[in-house]
Amino acid sequence: MDASRAAGREPLRTEFEFELPRGFVDESGTVHRNGAMRLATARDELIPLRDVRVRENPAYLSVVLLGRVITRLGTLGSVHDGTVENMFASDLAFLQDFYRQINAEGHTRAAVACPHCEESFEVELAGSRLGES
Repeated sequence: MDASRAAGREPLRTEFEFELPRGFVDESGTVHRNGAMRLATARDELIPLRDVRVRENPAYLSVVLLGRVITRLGTLGSVHDGTVENMFASDLAFLQDFYRQINAEGHTRAAVACPHCEESFEVELAGSRLGES
């Protein structure tokens, strides 16, 4: 048995799957919704600071950063800052939140409470689209 499992801890996850609310539309019109993002390294956060686009417009930082950490999106051969640059704003906002969640918390679950009975439970933030459970 793995030492981390024996100690009652889950093994470290470094990649997390997601589903975009709208989806990225490529040049042929194919919509790509399912993807994966890896945990960021210090290097991932430092390298974009040297990018001239980020120096001229600090808001561009998240575009360059997400282009480095998204490992897969649908059937695209690769994902880069140009891909992220052409996403719908709602998908970009989703990915920014997702990035913060996995890099700050290390998981994609959130604790919530039912507004009616006040029972607490966890929900998965990454797997389903709006309106699905």
